[in-house]
Amino acid sequence: MTFVTHLECSYTGERYRAGEVHGLSAAGKPLLVHYDLGRIGKALTKKELTARHGGFWRYREFLPVSHEQNRISLGEVMTPLIRLKHTEEKLGARGGIIVKDEGRLPTGSFKARGLALAVSMAKELGLSHLAMPTNGNAGAAMAAYASAAGMKTTIFCPDDTPPVNVEEIALQGGDVYLVNGLINDCGKIVGEGKEKAGWFDVSTLKEPYRIEGKKTMGLELAEQLDWELPDAIFYPTGGGTGLIGMWKAFNELEAIGWIGRKRPKMIAVQAAGCAPIVKAFEAGEEHAPLWENAQTAAAGIRVPAAVGDFLILRAVRASGGYAMAVAEEAIFEARDRIAREEGLLLCPEGAATFAAYEQSLKEGRISTSDRVVLFNCATGLKYPMPPVSKFIDRAKPVDYSQFK
Repeated sequence: MTFVTHLECSYTGERYRAGEVHGLSAAGKPLLVHYDLGRIGKALTKKELTARHGGFWRYREFLPVSHEQNRISLGEVMTPLIRLKHTEEKLGARGGIIVKDEGRLPTGSFKARGLALAVSMAKELGLSHLAMPTNGNAGAAMAAYASAAGMKTTIFCPDDTPPVNVEEIALQGGDVYLVNGLINDCGKIVGEGKEKAGWFDVSTLKEPYRIEGKKTMGLELAEQLDWELPDAIFYPTGGGTGLIGMWKAFNELEAIGWIGRKRPKMIAVQAAGCAPIVKAFEAGEEHAPLWENAQTAAAGIRVPAAVGDFLILRAVRASGGYAMAVAEEAIFEARDRIAREEGLLLCPEGAATFAAYEQSLKEGRISTSDRVVLFNCATGLKYPMPPVSKFIDRAKPVDYSQFK
């Protein structure tokens, strides 16, 4: 069963019927799923939830899939919270620096959450061919979950997408094409092909259900922290689905009485070479214009324009948070330092959140007493790493003094 009551345009409030295929609203804005939260509060207790096993499907009452047979699973887990203890000591961060490591999910990224829900709902609604633009990880997740569901996928990537992502998509059943452009150029191809090729567009926030999957990050984080939210969340922001989804989750949890009114500062982290949300935030605008000539090796946040820009900005402002951009060199310096000092390999987007946290400390925007959560959105193993050239010739005497 499902507790969904209806869908609603996030911009105009216009209502749409549940149980039908929807893309954007008539106003061209994302649709949000609404639930009978009173019934959820009566149907589920915290104690009952704690007794359940598995990953984000544990939160099924908060999700839109009606029939259990339509829930596509690839072995999801509750992703761990990892304290950066050496870094805390070095920075004097008494409140704690916690990384939520989403790289432990199927296909190695947090995209598994959103695409598991999108694909499951596509199956429930009778769709058979899905298409999307991607910078890599979302396409891999959609290909994997759609293959598990027996669906066809067509996926378009910028031609400089890391080869491991493109190859992963293809190997897991996606029909993948490289495009000489950015993700918004790929998205244009997907949009124009809806009628001509007959696929359903699963682009970020252009269907209602990826956000419901990403919402589980907020549900999971609240449960892991014993229903006491952190002081701040640093989130790598491209399309922003996860930030919007977590904000939605916190509101739903408060509505059923599981948490209070306290909210973390939501901090949208972008790269200096692609920072449309930061620009709009600093200008006091509600929408972010297209960022020209977007450049960053942190591919997941190289999104020149976000359909849900106003939702990101509303959540950031309502939380008392902010949007900030970090330099490219700061991203990779952070990645390398955390790997060496903590043994945790962050993806570039995750490393951007640490760079933003450190910059925030220096600027006085965050206190060392604040408990902060940084989202590492994918395993660092998917990204290029510095080459290693040290060599030992076993046929010659080994100079062991070099190892001291």
